[in-house]
Amino acid sequence: MSSSQMSRRGCHREFGHEGAGDRESGLPVAPRTRPAVRTRPAARTWAVAASAALLATALAGCGGADSSEPAAGGPGEFTGRGPITLATGKDTTRTLQGQLERWNKDHPDEKVTMVELPESADQQRQQFIQNAQTKSDAYTVLNLDPIWVAEFAANQWVDALPAEEFPLDRMLPAVVRTGEYFGKQYGIPFNTNAGLLFYRKDLLDKAGARPPATWAEMKAACAAVAKLPEGKGVGCYAGQFDKYEGLTVNFSEAVASAGGTVVGADGKATVDTEEAGKGLEFLAQGFKDGTFPKESSTYQEEDGRRAFQSGKLLFHRQWPYQWTLANATDGSSKVAGKFAVAPLPGLAGPGKSSLGGLDLAISKFAKNKATALDFIKFFSNEANARANLEATSAAPPYTALYDDPALRKQFPYLATLKESLIGATPRPAVVRYGDATAAIQESAAAALSGSTSVDAALADMQRNLSAAIDEK
Repeated sequence: MSSSQMSRRGCHREFGHEGAGDRESGLPVAPRTRPAVRTRPAARTWAVAASAALLATALAGCGGADSSEPAAGGPGEFTGRGPITLATGKDTTRTLQGQLERWNKDHPDEKVTMVELPESADQQRQQFIQNAQTKSDAYTVLNLDPIWVAEFAANQWVDALPAEEFPLDRMLPAVVRTGEYFGKQYGIPFNTNAGLLFYRKDLLDKAGARPPATWAEMKAACAAVAKLPEGKGVGCYAGQFDKYEGLTVNFSEAVASAGGTVVGADGKATVDTEEAGKGLEFLAQGFKDGTFPKESSTYQEEDGRRAFQSGKLLFHRQWPYQWTLANATDGSSKVAGKFAVAPLPGLAGPGKSSLGGLDLAISKFAKNKATALDFIKFFSNEANARANLEATSAAPPYTALYDDPALRKQFPYLATLKESLIGATPRPAVVRYGDATAAIQESAAAALSGSTSVDAALADMQRNLSAAIDEK
């Protein structure tokens, strides 16, 4: 759940979901068939909350049609009833199967079987693409990081859905747009996500510090806590810094929080700017001066969660799912009742989160699509979103739930989360997202490790990101 978590299109407007295409004709450009991008094996994998920014992933490995415009017509036919599968990232919350059992009890002839993919968003995407490129019917309903929707739609790997049959008007508009591609709805929000700053309220209170609004204030708070006996051995800050999709999320958030963009409104890469430099410098300097614990260079969502819950971190950038787990009273968390959340800090004031979450789509190659459509209606409904929030603290797509008095009492962070979601920015919207995120990860990781200067890393990123965007 990290939910991570984690919108892309060929030459799309950054952080929007309208497509842009051929710069001369104005038509979208579908990518040529090519093999899926190789991803580095990960010892730790990521549960999308991902997934899951969030920023956040998927563009190389695009196969599919050579047509220069999206498939004509509206939603396809949804026929056939019978058993289906739900392909999703590893269920670290251990709650999805219970929801499927409620459906299966009422639909004994149309049961849903969960196919758990790895926690790592990159590895999930690779398996989704392999399934699509072989036109396999093994996956029926796909639980996709929103950043992948455009790629899958552009390659005609998923079906356009009948938007009018879903209560999209009751959802946050920005969240609904994550499932759109050229005016059609290909994904229905299952949940959404924005990054929050989890912090040890007990330690800040004892040090006389407040939740930081800026990076400088965060470092000052860490210095104050370090002087306390209780602050010994507590690291200052960690995010998701391993070289995977989480790094794309954290880099993009740092750039946005410094006033920059990763891809501009004209669809071109914009990381060769002063603002992007300040964002990457914050991350690189954090490792250089010890603000970020050395071991956090390999953190994915779950690694950081475990570190925070064991009392090893003062501040942690994380998706909302951490709230429930860190408040567990079964002995698994040493910080239950001792922490709170705030907006992410930025260069000169509150920062900007990446927009994450999960969108439900139907594979173009699946059987029993009538059942699949009905299942998505059930799985994405408001009652289920409320149940997910209550059980796992997953961010719901439905606007009303953020203002519900009972939920606000149970989850005091909802007001902060709503504010973060409203101001969140989607990850760079390009169809060849796999190439784009690889370019970001490679250069950002080099800067964080100190093997490359910030300026050189951004120059390389600008060149490689531009190539990913412009390649036809």
